[in-house]
Amino acid sequence: MPLDTKTITEAIKQAKAKSGEKKFNQTIDLILDIVEIDMKAPEGKIQEIVELPHITSKPNKICVVASSGDFVMKAKGSQADKVIERADLDALNGKKKELRKLASDYDVFICEVPLMPLVGRILGPVLGPRGKMPIPVPVNADLAALITKHRKTVIVRMRAQPIIQVSVGDEKMKDEELVDNTMMVLRMLDGKLKRGLKNVKYAFIKTSMGEPVKIKA
Repeated sequence: MPLDTKTITEAIKQAKAKSGEKKFNQTIDLILDIVEIDMKAPEGKIQEIVELPHITSKPNKICVVASSGDFVMKAKGSQADKVIERADLDALNGKKKELRKLASDYDVFICEVPLMPLVGRILGPVLGPRGKMPIPVPVNADLAALITKHRKTVIVRMRAQPIIQVSVGDEKMKDEELVDNTMMVLRMLDGKLKRGLKNVKYAFIKTSMGEPVKIKA
């Protein structure tokens, strides 16, 4: 498929029109059917973090895992949604219900580098399958800038099936913002897939409760 803003805009407009009035703000997803790719090879294990140009009405909730005093203070001063300190992390060990809730409640996990081995052991089993493994950062990182960035990131994943589905925004966003976000994901894949966007057989735009609308090549 070509990188064509006109056809993407038309698909977004149709998807919004066909979804009808709902009592909630529906997300808008980009769905891609990938072909001519070996799912057993590294190329078939796509998992990329993409920073979108425009933040959605539901920014990512950020959880920071910190051990050192300075990093804890920076995390609390950077408006992280939750800060987990070393003692909190130890207390979560083995508590499957609390760990699952933590993994569900937060979208992005940022971890101070020295804690990564412990975080991997305690949080890894619940975060890994969700594609939410913590992002390791050094103690001197600009945490405020990282949190601002990850408020508007999405994870583009392809695992067992050659299908990618990723949220590019929501109904309240302007069409041009949704187009920009969609284009950002497509540009990343154009550089990641073996044959670029020629590996995309079909592409659709879909609202949460609506029917998929094909992006016509």
